[in-house]
Amino acid sequence: MCAGPPVYCEPEIVQTPELTDQSLMNMLDSQYTKTPFYGSRKMAKLFSLETGLEINRKRIQRLMSAMAITAIYTKPNTSRANKQNRIYPYLLTGVTITKPNVVWSTDITYIRQKHGFAYLVAVLDWYSRKVLSWRLSNTMDSSFCVKALEETLEKYGHPEYFNTDQGAQFTSEEFIAPLRSRGIKISMDGKGRAIDNIFTERL
Repeated sequence: MCAGPPVYCEPEIVQTPELTDQSLMNMLDSQYTKTPFYGSRKMAKLFSLETGLEINRKRIQRLMSAMAITAIYTKPNTSRANKQNRIYPYLLTGVTITKPNVVWSTDITYIRQKHGFAYLVAVLDWYSRKVLSWRLSNTMDSSFCVKALEETLEKYGHPEYFNTDQGAQFTSEEFIAPLRSRGIKISMDGKGRAIDNIFTERL
């Protein structure tokens, strides 16, 4: 405000609050842990509502890419079914998990490299969230999944339930036989239901 006779005044500069990339990345990390199925559009809308600022979706996409996080959905090339293999029903609805070795699960993800992809499989205990074993491979055959499973069974005994998706690696006889021989209840995600295996997907 200028007092006295009308004279030219410099306009008052109002600083618009901004979020640094680091602040947004912290928010993304926290929200992704809660809702790993949110994509960039939903994240941008949510953060805009929470902060009262206009959060650009392209900025969220850039930061999610830098953090190597993507919304959970069934990804190509990691869960191809073999129609000749038996598919088991999903058994975990309503199951109460109060200790380790009740439910184990496994899944495959891909790691982008300069020339092609590597494939990572991990076996997880749902109660402790502990990674019990893992293997890395440059092919998608079932052998690296079987090796991870065998190592886990040797080290930790066996669970009541073992959950996978319907991918050919997990429906193969080589993978199923060690579970069946130990009386483990075999559970598989519904088709297109990545959220059925939410803990392993989040990992």
